Amino acid sequence: MTAADVTSGSNLNATRPRGSDTGFTHRSHARALRNTLARLVMWAAFAIAMVPLVWILWSVITKGGALLLNSHWWTNSQRGITNRMVGGGAVHAIEGTLIEALATAVMATPIAVMTAIYLVEYGRGRLARVVSFTVDILTGIPSIVAALFIYAVWVTTFGFQRVGFAVCLALVLLMIPVVVRSTEEMLKLVPNELREASYALGVPKWKTIARVVVPTAFSGIITGILLGLARIMGETAPLLILGPYTKSIATDLFGGLMPTLPTMINQDRTEVLQPAVDRVWGAAATLILLILLLNIAGRVISRLGAPKT
Repeated sequence: MTAADVTSGSNLNATRPRGSDTGFTHRSHARALRNTLARLVMWAAFAIAMVPLVWILWSVITKGGALLLNSHWWTNSQRGITNRMVGGGAVHAIEGTLIEALATAVMATPIAVMTAIYLVEYGRGRLARVVSFTVDILTGIPSIVAALFIYAVWVTTFGFQRVGFAVCLALVLLMIPVVVRSTEEMLKLVPNELREASYALGVPKWKTIARVVVPTAFSGIITGILLGLARIMGETAPLLILGPYTKSIATDLFGGLMPTLPTMINQDRTEVLQPAVDRVWGAAATLILLILLLNIAGRVISRLGAPKT
């Protein structure tokens, strides 16, 4: 290195702005202001979104929580109870809601999961695009349209009765797209390296999906199923059109009458007598509690079934 090189280097260092060697010493006040403003907007949007949620929960708990502490609420039905009478329970509606949700999940889950596996692992070409487009259409279908479609097929075309199983068929149409999309996203999150390692060991593709891909995404699949159940357990339109309400215990999906918590709420929602109003809020609180317990159970199952690291 010559003296001229040293002199030129020292001249460059002398003319270089202070702090340029660190790159970001000079902080942009405009950028900091925008960052602070975006943070405030985000927290304000979060607070606004929490207001109706907290308000709903507070109203339901304060007005219907007292009935949940009564043992008769969980053991008795509304048979023989009029709107002016105090007492009775919701066991008939709770059993009907759980039975219909279970039957719907049994029918919808295999179809939805297999559809998601096809779209992610096998879906190519026109058929895959048609299936994906159909799922998108089902996602936007209102519940009353699904109920009317099942009514046209089940009652009008085949001449069957309005029964709980027909309600389950309508709820299947509402649950499938939710589970398909959530399962599809979970399967896409599985690293391709796991698939390639399995293929390198000579494992067939179907076995790789069953033994590697699905177990890895198991917790996300369970979460999607629970989201689908939460979506259908509060639906009312299919129940009003296809499942007549009764105040007695009825657990037969093909028996005609099928009590559920949404139809129990709808039955007395126009009443002004306090006993009936209390039962409406109690049924609403019970429905929220069931969905909460279902989500907690799903979290536990997903943790137990997730691959160990």
